[in-house]
Amino acid sequence: MTAQVFVRSESPERTTGSDYARLSKKIADHGLMTRRPGYYAARIAAVTALYAGGWTAFVLVGASWWTLAVAAFLAAAFGQVALLAHDIAHRQVFRLRKASEMGGRVAANIGIGMGYGWWQDKHTRHHAHPNHDELDPDIEPDLIVWSQGQARSAQGLPRLIGRSQAYLFFPLLTLEAFNLHVAGVRALADRSLKHRPLEGALLIGHFAVYLTALFLVLPPGMAVAFLAVQQCLFGVYLGSVFAPNHKGMPILTGKDRPDFLRRQVLTSRNVRGNWFTDIALGGLNYQIEHHLFPSMPSPNLRRAQIIVRHYCEELSVSYLETGLITSYRQALRSLHEAGAPLRRTRAAS
Repeated sequence: MTAQVFVRSESPERTTGSDYARLSKKIADHGLMTRRPGYYAARIAAVTALYAGGWTAFVLVGASWWTLAVAAFLAAAFGQVALLAHDIAHRQVFRLRKASEMGGRVAANIGIGMGYGWWQDKHTRHHAHPNHDELDPDIEPDLIVWSQGQARSAQGLPRLIGRSQAYLFFPLLTLEAFNLHVAGVRALADRSLKHRPLEGALLIGHFAVYLTALFLVLPPGMAVAFLAVQQCLFGVYLGSVFAPNHKGMPILTGKDRPDFLRRQVLTSRNVRGNWFTDIALGGLNYQIEHHLFPSMPSPNLRRAQIIVRHYCEELSVSYLETGLITSYRQALRSLHEAGAPLRRTRAAS
């Protein structure tokens, strides 16, 4: 799948006079779907400078334990590259599909070692079916169970971890970057993946250059420590960005399929904040607006929020916005409740 799917999934709603169609017209009338080339040129330049500056500092600091501070800096830089790749995949940055695919692979495959094709397919399905128990790949029971239904049928690690998963959630995020790398490599075995040779070459190139740089500049023990700190903090950063968006929100099951607008709004949560929140979360703190209009440039989401929130009030559609800490608290409470059947089973035995 390509990011064009996001656009296609919206078009039937726009032509039927639905609630979403009326909202879409309001958004278009305010010019909020207009591309922002100047903003993205500046953002790409800033992220590139952040990324290049981190690696320059890595070389200059060299074989010193201060290099672990550089590892932490590069974890944040990798996170910003990932957020930029996200916007590129949604066709927010480039008008043409080929330019979007090229930019996405440069940022994802080369920049951070994440398989662009694999991630884009997964993320497209998530946008089409957010928080659906059977259709959203983001809530498949891998290590964590997201609902009590998943808990009752859990086996292996999810069954073991699920009992205490609320307490283990943030520690488990230290593995998220490694999981992204492994998933991208495993996807290369899927013959349906487009441009497999290119995807594979770019991924292997990233890993080869990354590991060569570490072990060329640092002694082995220090290189392993750098890798652990940088990748673990990168995973925590990514998880901390995405966890507030849908975790702890209603989970849909079976044929529970509200219309497009309600499907996106009711399963998403916004995070209130300021300009720093916008930068740190890459605009995904406006998750409701992003899910309603995935190709909207992220700097327009703040203005769109005013329109969307007012429109939801008119329709009596629940619109949730919380602070960042509250969003984590709600997500962790939901995880604890989801694991309840496993704790009861353990107590009964």
